[in-house]
Amino acid sequence: MPSLLGIDSGLTVTKAVIFDVDGTPLAVARRRVTQFMPKARHIERDMDELWTATADAIAEAISLSGRPASDIQAIAATAHGDGIYLLDRSDKPLGRAILSLDSRAGAIVDRWLESPVADEALNLTGQLPHVSAPSALLAWIKEKEPARFERIGHILSCKDWLRFCLTGVIGTDRTEASTSFTNVKDQGYSEDALKLFGLDELKAALPLASRSDEVVGRVTSAVASRTGLAEGTPVVAGLHDVTASALGAGGYASGVVAVIAGTYSINETLSSEPRVDKRWFCRNAIVPGQWNNMSISPASTANYDWFLDKLCAGERAGTEATGQSIHALLAPEIEAAFNRPSTALFHPYLFGSPYGASASAGFFGLGGWHDRGDMLRAVLEGIAFNHKIHVDALGDGFSFSEARLAGGVSRNPVVVQMFADVLGMPVTVTETDEAAAWGAALCAGAGIGLYADPQSDPRDVGAIAKTCHPDASRSADYRRRYDVFRDIADAMTPLWPRIGSLVPVESQD
Repeated sequence: MPSLLGIDSGLTVTKAVIFDVDGTPLAVARRRVTQFMPKARHIERDMDELWTATADAIAEAISLSGRPASDIQAIAATAHGDGIYLLDRSDKPLGRAILSLDSRAGAIVDRWLESPVADEALNLTGQLPHVSAPSALLAWIKEKEPARFERIGHILSCKDWLRFCLTGVIGTDRTEASTSFTNVKDQGYSEDALKLFGLDELKAALPLASRSDEVVGRVTSAVASRTGLAEGTPVVAGLHDVTASALGAGGYASGVVAVIAGTYSINETLSSEPRVDKRWFCRNAIVPGQWNNMSISPASTANYDWFLDKLCAGERAGTEATGQSIHALLAPEIEAAFNRPSTALFHPYLFGSPYGASASAGFFGLGGWHDRGDMLRAVLEGIAFNHKIHVDALGDGFSFSEARLAGGVSRNPVVVQMFADVLGMPVTVTETDEAAAWGAALCAGAGIGLYADPQSDPRDVGAIAKTCHPDASRSADYRRRYDVFRDIADAMTPLWPRIGSLVPVESQD
């Protein structure tokens, strides 16, 4: 029976998901991937470890599916965008990959934002440079690690590295190509963009960009032996996980805002013309003549995961040992906190923010009577408030009346209702636990002709969707809380750089 393999590699976990062609998940396998933080603001991973973990997940998923690997008709990968995965001229990893949570290039971006580079970049590439953009990270490497810079052979994204491991073919897709170096109008690579960032010499290192649903290679014999996949299985170009999540959740369309509450705060809507603004990225969509308009920051559920790792470590270890869910364990505690008044607020800026690289996280309004549930509520509210900043920005440029929510928090109905109340609009979730992997699988299926195109989802999305409508009273209360949240952030804006200056700059480079 035919099936499809979608690979989804996030910032902490890499997954392999086998789907029936009707969209039913047949098997899911996950592996955690080590994050290295050798210095403040430096967040990296070992590229070979990522491939090993992904290969192990693929092998396990095939075993769990109970079907022969020959049933898998096509494969596509999606993964976190931005950051960089470098190869040397011998096609070997050139040091650790730099993840999109990394902010080492903050000083470089600050210089650009205070110069004509900012407006030139916005008008040319459709986006302001930011700390985890390939442009900023490559400029940092050129300045701080010139010997490494001279050895760059290929500039890849995370999913491009996995695609290379599967097929031996170097390349990217349209959605990833537009992270720094494309012209927003014609959607192709721009030498002027490279020159703008002082990276002219890297023209040959930019990978060929294909459509996300284009077959670009086939599983090699070595990979077949390593994973159990059938040699020669078609592999399509794949896509950035922002777009894959929106596609898999049924929110990849104009008139809808896709809200992806993952490591990043992702908020995206589709348009048929480019429209640029400092508050969002205008990047390539899957097909020519369409654009993904994304207002984002690295300030979503990575904060919740951090809280669990640092302040719920004992419970998390216990649930992992028994196969329980830490989220289910904490759900009553969180729900109780939502049902009582609280002054606790949290800025979810552990790894970045819409306020620039100098912003940092913090609790406000805490009293000795507050408990962990109140703090968890504040973290979740802060995440939703940060999404609102981005959704409101997109609302100034595009028309939409519904949000499609995806990400782990969408499994908790209390949190989904909170998002509806905070955003002040209906929020729809689908019964798709692996939205990004399914978005990749849709591209894989379209690439071999199983579907007319990636948006031809074979599922009855309406039948598997549930919509939460905002409650007027709760929305009004959240508006008051949100206003205080924003006022505190405005007041902190001149103080955040002073806080950062408490650590010498040289210890961060």
